[in-house]
Amino acid sequence: MIDVIIPAYRGLAQTRRCLASVLDAPVREAHEVIVIDDASPEPPLSAWLRDLAGQGRITLRSHAGNAGFVASVNEGMGLHPDRDVVLLNSDTEVAGDWLDRLAAHVARDPRVGTVTPFSNNATICSYPVFAQSNRLPEGTTTARLDAAFARANTAMTVEVPTAVGFCMFIARRCLADVGRFDEEAFGRGYGEEVDFCMRAARAGWRHVLAADTFVYHEGEVSFGSGAQDIRDRAQSVIDDRYPEFQVRVRAFLADDPPRPFRDRAAAAHAGPSARLFRALGRWLRGKRPPRP
Repeated sequence: MIDVIIPAYRGLAQTRRCLASVLDAPVREAHEVIVIDDASPEPPLSAWLRDLAGQGRITLRSHAGNAGFVASVNEGMGLHPDRDVVLLNSDTEVAGDWLDRLAAHVARDPRVGTVTPFSNNATICSYPVFAQSNRLPEGTTTARLDAAFARANTAMTVEVPTAVGFCMFIARRCLADVGRFDEEAFGRGYGEEVDFCMRAARAGWRHVLAADTFVYHEGEVSFGSGAQDIRDRAQSVIDDRYPEFQVRVRAFLADDPPRPFRDRAAAAHAGPSARLFRALGRWLRGKRPPRP
């Protein structure tokens, strides 16, 4: 059994999209969807979540006061100490058997502590442009892109210096070994997943990018304009605690190991007709006589 933990605070439309995608996904792994309403300032959002819980579609935990993102996910991770967990932002969208693919990577390697999918907005796991926030390519959908990644990169992973918290699968064996997130240092969010991953890496755990999975991420719906200040404060804590982190990230950015997996997914997404057209173009260029 896997707990899919979704903290909710702002953004009714985004949260609806997220939960619809999770609840409708054709996933085989047994799982429970746990939503934590951290005293949302949007009454329609809280009311809708209560209605979903009343239908038995989600497990809902509601806070009387705002506890913060990190306290919320720690609460969720502590509900069932025998289960793997996925921390999923409420401004995401999943597709297909996404959870089965993430879980399979953990099952294949007992030293994998976390798994992160590709996304349009996930720094070192971003697509199509590496280490940037991207819009979905025009004319496509999350489901089409996810299917392309699944076809092109079946069961493949890339080792990464840290998970990215928008969608983060955590093996319970790693969580039990390393401990939960640091609420005191990262209470409002940002940086908590890096701190966790660095502690885990020092203990011998691996962090991987699931090259066969794509999850859409809108980004910064809950934090809004204050996001950069929170991010800067969190980064200073990370730099102080883990001087090796920036070295590893710079090396990763320079080498760009996810590139071949992005390229394969792009080709799969383009389809056979586009690939044939490009191949024909290359053949014709090779047949042209040299210019005088």
